[in-house]
Amino acid sequence: MNGNDIRIALFQPDIPGNTGAVLRIAACLGLTVDLIEPAGFDLSSRALKRAGMDYLEMASLNRHTSWETFDHWRREEERRLILFTTAAAVPYTAFCFRGGDILLFGCESSGVPEAVHEAADHRLVIPMREKARSLNLAVAVAMACGEARRQVG
Repeated sequence: MNGNDIRIALFQPDIPGNTGAVLRIAACLGLTVDLIEPAGFDLSSRALKRAGMDYLEMASLNRHTSWETFDHWRREEERRLILFTTAAAVPYTAFCFRGGDILLFGCESSGVPEAVHEAADHRLVIPMREKARSLNLAVAVAMACGEARRQVG
């Protein structure tokens, strides 16, 4: 892997099964996951292992102890931060992804704080029908990674 690879970032995830599924997606696609702590569960949790199955051993996971340490790291790496949020107006399919982008997904129960919204270089939405609140985290990650990989190659 190199500096042009798409990465997945999870902001303080709180459902181990979703995180396990995202790690499995990343392992299968050859992507790295940046997990921004604190997580809402023990990262050695059985549920995490059950959802990720044997793919966890193949997954590339970088843990960041806080938002500040993650944001400092990604700025030093000169990577764009692309936040997926229901509060955005730009559909993810209308955006031009490029190598090195970090696709950021918020905590399942609370999203991300305003400071994280402001720090993002771009904010994208996965369009849904009017009364739908949100997609499952792993489903959203899979959709976003599929489109980003399609564009970047």
